[in-house]
Amino acid sequence: MAENHTVQVESGRPGKDGMPSVGPVYRSKLAKNGFPPLDPGMATSWDVFRVAAEKYPGNRMLGWREFTSGKAGRYLWKTYKQIYEEVLHVGSALRQLGAEPGSRIGIYGANCPQWMVAMEACNGYSLICVPLYDTLGSGAINYIIEHAEVDVVFVQDKNMKEILSADCKSAQRLKSIVSFASTTREQIDAATNSGVKVHSWNEFLQMGKEYPSDPLPPQPLDICTIMYTSGTSGNPKGVILTHESHATFVKGVDLYMEQFDDKMTVDDVYLSFLPLAHILDRVIEEYFFHKGASVGYFQGNILALRDDLMELKPTFFAGVPRVFERIHEGVLKAVAELRPLRRMIFNILYNHKLSWMRAGYSHKTASPLADMLAFHKVKARLGGRIRLIISGGAPLSNEIEEFLRVTSCAYCVQGYGMTETCGLSSIGFPDDLSLVGTVGVASTYSELRLEEVPEMGYDPLAVPSRGEICIRGKTVFAGYYKNHELTKEVMIDGWFHTGDIGEMSPDGVLKIIDRKKNIFKLSQGEYVAVEYLEKVYSFTPIVEDIWVYGDSFQSMLVAVVAPHEDNTRRWAELNGRKGSFTELCALEELKKYILQQLRAVAEKNKLRGFEYIKGIVVDPLPFDIERDLVTPTMKKKRGQLLKYYQSDIEKLYRTLTEGRK
Repeated sequence: MAENHTVQVESGRPGKDGMPSVGPVYRSKLAKNGFPPLDPGMATSWDVFRVAAEKYPGNRMLGWREFTSGKAGRYLWKTYKQIYEEVLHVGSALRQLGAEPGSRIGIYGANCPQWMVAMEACNGYSLICVPLYDTLGSGAINYIIEHAEVDVVFVQDKNMKEILSADCKSAQRLKSIVSFASTTREQIDAATNSGVKVHSWNEFLQMGKEYPSDPLPPQPLDICTIMYTSGTSGNPKGVILTHESHATFVKGVDLYMEQFDDKMTVDDVYLSFLPLAHILDRVIEEYFFHKGASVGYFQGNILALRDDLMELKPTFFAGVPRVFERIHEGVLKAVAELRPLRRMIFNILYNHKLSWMRAGYSHKTASPLADMLAFHKVKARLGGRIRLIISGGAPLSNEIEEFLRVTSCAYCVQGYGMTETCGLSSIGFPDDLSLVGTVGVASTYSELRLEEVPEMGYDPLAVPSRGEICIRGKTVFAGYYKNHELTKEVMIDGWFHTGDIGEMSPDGVLKIIDRKKNIFKLSQGEYVAVEYLEKVYSFTPIVEDIWVYGDSFQSMLVAVVAPHEDNTRRWAELNGRKGSFTELCALEELKKYILQQLRAVAEKNKLRGFEYIKGIVVDPLPFDIERDLVTPTMKKKRGQLLKYYQSDIEKLYRTLTEGRK
């Protein structure tokens, strides 16, 4: 159980001299005698790949979908040896362009083999990789190229137009642009007008062949990457991660995985679809390379993800809660369409297997019969070979985590981490149901503790222990690029202050419950923890997503609600209403019904009166990246949400105020 996974290395202490109280410090049992040393010759991100290429030259490394007449076909593969050779060619070509150790090289596009080859070329030649989010938009791309002083950018063909547009002023500082594919005369002319040279992928490889250059391996404390976080407000922040941080993460995962009977092998396959410009996907891929396993890239369309799953048949799947919510909804919808007897059998088998898992049996031994009769079909929806599922990016609901543990026929765990911690700093354990609803315990090279947040009433020395999550360890970032003040703000005495609020059990098990910065004060002086309220209100079946807002000049909360389409249509059918989903969302009756449901949830969860939502705006569209309302990891961009819905919110407040007179 949980107490077997952690060790307390420092006691908590009350605050004094204006300093906040802090809770006990917890460390993984794997690091009870101190953080384990790295293996000789495996101290950098480049070492991870170089050693794998030497050890597994003939293994399949990177795969991609073949397209014929616009339709995705089978996966094509390149081996570790082939990719290593391409890396040397790309690195040599970069040297030929004048790139020196420490030069910043941008990569702009969706996940694909060229993305990874460019990244490894940066590693091998001591260049600094600067990922550019595929979904950041021209403003952020412009900012990052200028801020990081990028010299060369690798660009996916569909993004060439954006980087060559007149709006992308910073492109003029570039020396070269390298396309992931071929180049057109139009692109060459546009680049020439900006004084930039454009190369196709094959041209660049050929340049490297003609002017070969030996790798210039980095040192452990050299900068590996400046990874810009999209952020929920303001300009992106450049997180500095060293080569040692990446190598340490890989070693930590290796030690974590070695604890389990179900070992990772060269036959394992990972489906890469989370953005490679985001830390989680990158470090997972690096771990797969370390093991000589395979990474297959999705075809670039998230709506076709199921088709990629069925074709690739991965053994490992990492996603964010929204992905797993969709899977959950799909399975429940399929179950609801079964004949009553079969539906009843499914539910009986579900409860039967869950009861045995709660009794301590593994997911494999709890009920092989239930797996054979019912749950193999759920596993088939994920390709049929999934062995491990990891959820990160945001807390996964207890209901969905439990559902996945029972029905997926795979290990399922949650983790918690940030770009600033180079991936997961806490992780759950397979087949330990006591950890459902938590993000597990400290990872191998991390220490965790909570710090008091008096303005929100969180005290790590109270029961339960609650406070801001602070992380210290070998994978914590080296600072924000060109932002010493912000670095000092979040790094205090070696501890990274995450801004997330956690609840810690006496065994060192962590649960995410709130966000420090997402707190505001209403006109009557009451503090509102908005993320907690959104989590509570999201339990309402009619609600797909919700953004809660409070004006400090107002005494009441309002919200924008994106209704759940299927449940909205069911409501319409029961109430004799017809029309498109958009037309249904415009109905006053639906708005009143949603408010009633929100009130019922508030009462059930014993929310305080000022935490009740008094009025809503109904939007048929979910909060999306296209409208810049959420980050690529689906965190709400509250400033943008307010800007987008400003007129609706003001009108709603006027209506509510007039109604109270």
